[in-house]
Amino acid sequence: MAITMTAAASQRAKSFLQQRGKGAGIRLGVKTTGCSGLAYVMEFVDQVEETDTVFDADGVRIIIDGKSLAYLDGTEVDFVKQGLNEGFEFKNPNAKGECGCGESFNV
Repeated sequence: MAITMTAAASQRAKSFLQQRGKGAGIRLGVKTTGCSGLAYVMEFVDQVEETDTVFDADGVRIIIDGKSLAYLDGTEVDFVKQGLNEGFEFKNPNAKGECGCGESFNV
């Protein structure tokens, strides 16, 4: 099982963590929402829980809870800029479909 980040994503995550000034890493997870069922969640983590799985991506700790790991195994996180828009993008091999707006997915 592995979660990876492109160089662009890890650089951006490092920048966010440095600006924040503290944190154990970035939590990647899923929540039930949207028209397709699941949506990605990214947030700062100050403390790693015993039930978390931790991956290192070029010096960025990616922390995932046990429930989310089943949905995210094999996912690559990228950071993309398109025109005036920029953000993290998830390449998840487990996703079977996405809603029309791209905000949620199903497995």
